[in-house]
Amino acid sequence: MSWIGSSNAGSNVLPEKTALCLMGPTASGKTDLALELVQALPCDIISVDSALVYRGMDIGTAKPAPGILKAAPHRLIDICDPTECYSAARFREDALREMETIFANGRTPLLVGGTMLYYRALQYGLSKLPEADPAVRTALEAEADSLGWAQMHQRLAQIDPAAAARIHPNDPQRIQRALEVFELTGQTLTELQNQNGEPQLPYRLIKLARAPKERAVLHQRITRRFHQMLELGFEDEVRGLLAQEGITPDLPSMRSVGYRQMLAYLTGNLSHQQMVERGIIATRQLAKRQLTWLRSEQDLHWLDDEAGDLCQQTLKWLKSISI
Repeated sequence: MSWIGSSNAGSNVLPEKTALCLMGPTASGKTDLALELVQALPCDIISVDSALVYRGMDIGTAKPAPGILKAAPHRLIDICDPTECYSAARFREDALREMETIFANGRTPLLVGGTMLYYRALQYGLSKLPEADPAVRTALEAEADSLGWAQMHQRLAQIDPAAAARIHPNDPQRIQRALEVFELTGQTLTELQNQNGEPQLPYRLIKLARAPKERAVLHQRITRRFHQMLELGFEDEVRGLLAQEGITPDLPSMRSVGYRQMLAYLTGNLSHQQMVERGIIATRQLAKRQLTWLRSEQDLHWLDDEAGDLCQQTLKWLKSISI
């Protein structure tokens, strides 16, 4: 087997056609560790984040600062407008292209982010699902306006218990999609996803996860970061987005955690205090869902936040495993 070395790290090596994944819940410190790893290993970062793809959505997504992106470029950041829909299928196509380019340059892809569906799509491929149907979506939204998304989630639980168990009752976008798929095909989302999809990833993934052991620590980080976003001008950012032609609250980009609550405040549906409280709660719920996904991942190595230097810990572990 051929090996890739690093001039910065000496004996720190990774095999060719092997990618490194750094996973974790939101606010767990993935970016900080990734920046250290690219100094120690010949890695190029690929973002695995469904919100960072959007241009102009910087503060509310905790997008790395321009100086950081200049020093350590992140592929698949700022690649589409907030008016566009970005999917797991499109991510897989984009990520495979970027990985091949990185490999061709004799380097290693470092996939960093917390959108777990994208990791699954990349590794295992996607089943062939129907395209979105505006008429069906409009009908489902009208029902949800009348009944509430909690009731729609209960309907999903009757149709597709497995999907309902994966999808949080406060995740209207995914509830709608699962119900839409059933309306269009007569088959459940779970049934279609279990069918053969695209070929699996032709590369090996080494998967690591970073998360504090204590949930209270993560909650504190989430609260602190949300308040920092507000101080940095999150409200003005969203006002500016709304002023752009074609940007409306029902877009997938605007349903991102934090943006959804800020929009509710700006449209008069929440007070400022309610917006802050619900934004923090929604982010905590997102982190909980991410952790649930992570616990089901196979061959995942959990880094120990309490065991000292995480970069050195990672490098030591990479050298210890049989790769």
